[in-house]
Amino acid sequence: MNSSNLTKNPLPNHIAMIMDGNGRWAKERGLARTAGHKEGAETVRKITIHCTKIGIKYLTLYAFSTENWSRPKLEVEYLMKLLDGYLKQELDFFLKNNVRLKVIGDTSKFSKKLQETIKNTIEKTSGCSGLTQVLALNYGSKDEIIRAIKKLNEQNLEVTEENLESCLDTKDIPAVDILIRTSGEVRLSNFLLWQVAYAEMFFTQTYWPDFNEMELDDIISDYVNRERRFGGV
Repeated sequence: MNSSNLTKNPLPNHIAMIMDGNGRWAKERGLARTAGHKEGAETVRKITIHCTKIGIKYLTLYAFSTENWSRPKLEVEYLMKLLDGYLKQELDFFLKNNVRLKVIGDTSKFSKKLQETIKNTIEKTSGCSGLTQVLALNYGSKDEIIRAIKKLNEQNLEVTEENLESCLDTKDIPAVDILIRTSGEVRLSNFLLWQVAYAEMFFTQTYWPDFNEMELDDIISDYVNRERRFGGV
């Protein structure tokens, strides 16, 4: 199904993606894992461009989890440099394409340099009103929920669904409509556990570097033909 057909159907408001398989993609080609991450960053750009074209409003990408710190030191260092370079390189693209950047997760664990790059990109794209690209950085859903509960206690707020949601990192972001995980793994890996409560889930064998616009279109086409009951009948 091509993207022109997609605009004739109701579109998801928020797509979230677990971008898995960079390392395995590289290994199968006899390359270093870092080559897979670099190619994966190119896929981020392609999918972001496509989402802007077809009218998606929120695209959340699981870029670095709270568990990823356990990876080899050199790989983590490369990922930090890749993220810093990505944000600096993409700033002009964001502005030209009316893309706003938001970040969820605890970025206080990053270097001051990377924190400044993140802050700068968020501030400079804050006036954009098209697609919002949400990067989950040093993000873990359990960590997010614990931090939200601490905020409730600090503000002496009653523990209600509405109050808890107001303290989550995603407080200004709508619930997830579609969750996609690449590489054949079928689990959530501590990603948006609260926000995907009624999401439609799709798991593809495709490694993230090979994921493309056509496959995303097929998933969206499947989504718009599903009946979402939200617990009703």
